[in-house]
Amino acid sequence: MARVPYLEQSDLSAENQDLLKRRINLFQALVNSPDAARAFSGLGQFIRFGSKLDPRLRELAILQVGWLARSPYEWSHHVKIGHDFGVTEDDIRALIDETAGKATMLDQMAKTVLLAAREMTADGAMSDATFATLQAALGNEQVVDLTVTIAFYSAVVRVLATLRIDVEEDYMPYLRQFPLPG
Repeated sequence: MARVPYLEQSDLSAENQDLLKRRINLFQALVNSPDAARAFSGLGQFIRFGSKLDPRLRELAILQVGWLARSPYEWSHHVKIGHDFGVTEDDIRALIDETAGKATMLDQMAKTVLLAAREMTADGAMSDATFATLQAALGNEQVVDLTVTIAFYSAVVRVLATLRIDVEEDYMPYLRQFPLPG
């Protein structure tokens, strides 16, 4: 159960009601601080709609963070969103296997993106080798976008866990299909 109330548009001032255009529990909790919600949403919107990073790679990185954090909310939402941006069920199974150190059929770029997300999650930064590989393949702009994406979603999972945001019923099938490890 969430630690703060889930607010409705009617609970907000007129100038802040736009913050709940997408009515999901995370946003309904964040609007307890409208300015924080607006700032938070701004970076999230850039990552999803403004970044030049390949959307499938972006979603794989986000899913890796969600998997490692054991974040039911992040994982379930981005399994669904990932499907919308080209992540297949085979990709998700491969992410789980890659995390466990098993061989997969993922392309090398996807494997390197997942490694980068694992390194940033475990060590706080990508290794020099991983960064250099990604920088050579993606260029400076996209490697920065990837770094910001991984860092932002590492923060998101902490917000979700601390505020104890509940997974909406619409996203539960994704958790049942791809359950997080105990």
